[in-house]
Amino acid sequence: MNLMVILVPFLLITAVFSRLAILELNLPGASNEPVDEQELVFQLEIIVRENGIEVGDRNVGALGLYPVGADGYDFDALSTKLTELKANYPEKTDASILLEADIPYDTLVQVMDRVRVAESIVDDSIVRTDLFPDISIGDAPISAGGD
Repeated sequence: MNLMVILVPFLLITAVFSRLAILELNLPGASNEPVDEQELVFQLEIIVRENGIEVGDRNVGALGLYPVGADGYDFDALSTKLTELKANYPEKTDASILLEADIPYDTLVQVMDRVRVAESIVDDSIVRTDLFPDISIGDAPISAGGD
């Protein structure tokens, strides 16, 4: 009995209470309906491939290509491009991230972080700005090169 009196408070004091962060994602639906030319709006797509990241508009095409360098993916260039796009489309809040099959989970998380928020340094403090917080995830289309 004395052991239980000592053990229970010890376990309660040393217990680690973790906080889970949940991010709501929207998965794109399958639709084969034709779209009217008048209804074409900017639809941001970020395609993550083994050889780089493509930023583009679903209706227009590629807006930027950032190949993998010696240090890995160029997330800073991606952030810069997304900040420019947000300046051009301030009301836009949604984006689609499309991944090839063997992209590591850590890469997905880093891309999602860059798509959701831009960080800049102003007066020795970090300022975070929302970019495209409504993220959808899907499979990347097969590249034209057959990679």
